[in-house]
Amino acid sequence: MPTVPPANHAVDAAEVAALLERGRTLSTPVLRAAVDRLAHPMDTVAAYHFGWIDALGRPADGDGGKAVRPALALLSAEAAGAPPETGVPGAVAVELVHNFSLLHDDLMDGDEQRRHRDTVWKVHGPAQAILVGDALFALANELLLELGTAEAGRATRRLTTATRKLIDGQAQDISYEHRERVTVEECLEMEGNKTGALLACSASIGAVLGGADDRTADALEAYGHHLGLAFQAVDDLLGIWGDPEATGKQTWSDLRQRKKSLPVVAALAAGGPASERLGELLAADAKSQDLESFSEEEFATRAALIEEAGGRDWTAEEARRQHTVALDALDRVEMPARVRDRLAALADFVVVRKR
Repeated sequence: MPTVPPANHAVDAAEVAALLERGRTLSTPVLRAAVDRLAHPMDTVAAYHFGWIDALGRPADGDGGKAVRPALALLSAEAAGAPPETGVPGAVAVELVHNFSLLHDDLMDGDEQRRHRDTVWKVHGPAQAILVGDALFALANELLLELGTAEAGRATRRLTTATRKLIDGQAQDISYEHRERVTVEECLEMEGNKTGALLACSASIGAVLGGADDRTADALEAYGHHLGLAFQAVDDLLGIWGDPEATGKQTWSDLRQRKKSLPVVAALAAGGPASERLGELLAADAKSQDLESFSEEEFATRAALIEEAGGRDWTAEEARRQHTVALDALDRVEMPARVRDRLAALADFVVVRKR
């Protein structure tokens, strides 16, 4: 996986873990209260999705994911000079939208596993996955608008814009699966929408709720957008070469789904024998009705060709580049040095994560 030189030495791994845990601790009670508003059985289905109960309804101890978005929302508030708690409604709203997208994406992509458990559509059926996803999106906007402030209105506008971009990105992702070739620029645009938009919102929504002006919010949004592109580049690497024990997904997950992820697109654009052979195989794959019948060796061959053509190295370098651009955006915001260090450390965490 890609690595980056530490942005600073003022924040260590333990403090990053504490920031993630702070985001999870402050946002989870509000998130649970929001989910409790849902009519049955949607409340139960959502609780299963978040890992709070198992498929039989028994209490479970799910980790709820990495909690990067809540951590960013709270730091965003601090960047604007507000207490971190000011960012909690924004953190929860972003988490609701993020999980709305996961519920729908898992169904559209046919993913049967998330966080080492069966996905909602697999356990409760496609209809419940759609309904609960819709409900989480509605709750996100309801939660913000209930604050009744001008800042809440501004935050809601940013969230709805980010959500529209996220949906645009998913639509692009699906359409690309049925095309033989996608340009690197198209792939980056799709990933900027699908992943960058919501991380951009996470990195600015707390500041907006804290009364920051648009110039400050826009700079923090730029930081989050490029951080999202770095995040997705790493995800694309994990989607091919990640350890299933760590990712909770099948081996060669993205190859099985015909995803035109960055390593694939970069490899196809590189030219040369490996690139040409990869293109031939993927063109033949596009005509196949069932990639699940492929052997592990066939997927391994495609992954090896992507690496030989330079797709793996290019994507790792792109993650590092986007990380640098994200940090540069922080220079446009006047904020406490400690908050800047923490935002930089979170950016490091995103790019060096192993899962």
